[in-house]
Amino acid sequence: MSARAPLTYREAVDALVERGRFGVRLGLGRTRALLRGLGNPERGIRGVLVGGTNGKGSVVALVAGCLSAAGWRTGETPKPHLVSYRERIRVGCRPIAADDFCDVVAEAIAVADRVAGRHGAPTEFELLTAVAFAHFARTGVDVGVVEVGLGGRLDATHAWDGGVAAITNVDLDHTEWLGTTVASIAREKAAIVMRGDLAITGATGEALQVIGRRAARVDAPLRAVSPCPVLAMGLDGIVVDLPGLGETKVGLIGRHQAANVAVADAVLDALGDAGIASCPPPARRAGYAAARWPGRLELVTVPGAAPGGAAAEVLLDGAHNPAGAAALAAAIDELRPLLRGGESRRRPPVTLVVASMADKDVDGVTRALAGARSLAGVRVIATAVAGDRALPAEALAARWRATLGGGSVAAVDDPREAVEQAVETAAGPVVVAGSLYLVGAARGLLVDDPDLRDPLDGEGTGG
Repeated sequence: MSARAPLTYREAVDALVERGRFGVRLGLGRTRALLRGLGNPERGIRGVLVGGTNGKGSVVALVAGCLSAAGWRTGETPKPHLVSYRERIRVGCRPIAADDFCDVVAEAIAVADRVAGRHGAPTEFELLTAVAFAHFARTGVDVGVVEVGLGGRLDATHAWDGGVAAITNVDLDHTEWLGTTVASIAREKAAIVMRGDLAITGATGEALQVIGRRAARVDAPLRAVSPCPVLAMGLDGIVVDLPGLGETKVGLIGRHQAANVAVADAVLDALGDAGIASCPPPARRAGYAAARWPGRLELVTVPGAAPGGAAAEVLLDGAHNPAGAAALAAAIDELRPLLRGGESRRRPPVTLVVASMADKDVDGVTRALAGARSLAGVRVIATAVAGDRALPAEALAARWRATLGGGSVAAVDDPREAVEQAVETAAGPVVVAGSLYLVGAARGLLVDDPDLRDPLDGEGTGG
């Protein structure tokens, strides 16, 4: 075990974030060296590695929820975090405790300092991946449910092979790293399928062909699944028809979740077939019904916050690419009759708070969202999150004015101020979208989650 100095919680977070200066450097060498220095904690853990363009987090939440209901101790790595850095490492669907976080980060940093001399300085995500596996091993995790960060082939999480690999879907995103075509991106994502794995995908068309070729090459049985039929939709989730379960409640909102629950159910089958973890029908029903995935088409109700003392309804969704934005637009159209003012013949307009990174397909996201019928007459408040990559609020507002041909579009630089203004003045529902960093700021403002209350400076030291 590496010698380490105690860290406060703030020091532990800063130590990780500070490594963000190294940017994105794809490759497995540094992560493997970190894991070796920590005693290869990942080798004692089996489970599923989940890649794909959209829906990865939903599949992780669904699978982990069902396994937890079946009595298994799960280790999850959702990303990015919304409110607390501790969200990125979860055991049993709960974020890592602050003291445990401080302790394992301190040890991993000591290893990282040694690794840097030979392999180069590990990045923030590489260090975080090693920290997660070290914590999973120490806490006796039964099943890893791990989300890929970027792509797959050279992503830090691919230093681990849990025995099951899942790829939700493939669309254009992160093209500067993964390639500019669906086929090239699919090849990067398909690489997480390793020899001897059981593989699942919800991909279609050319992407499915690429994944199929990879699976055949490494002799990994591949199961391709399609979205299951949606029987009902509401503000508390959807009801689907799942093979083997029949009518099943899913606690995640939006028709697009039918594709994610189909992948999740196939993952649970594969985990059982691989002898990793069995999950009987009662546990699946309980896990699906209780599933929550904060900030991804999440409805937050704030009593008394809207004009006239009415309850404000805020839909949070981090849709940051055209495919995700299209799914959000479709969901808004289906849910609008159920939201505030939806029963009125003259429905009050939706207020949309948006932010974006400058390197995203801003126009593609804007066009996809603007295509929602229920956003006719939308009131847009453009804002900007912190960071060099963020698109300035006024620049984003200009893109929205161009897309809408004018309309009610304002720029508010501070994201918390933008959300507060929207909630306090909106006659109808509020939608916060375009960036998970913006969604995190909004959720931190609107939701008081005891699990995510981080220690104050000076509290939470590792020992």
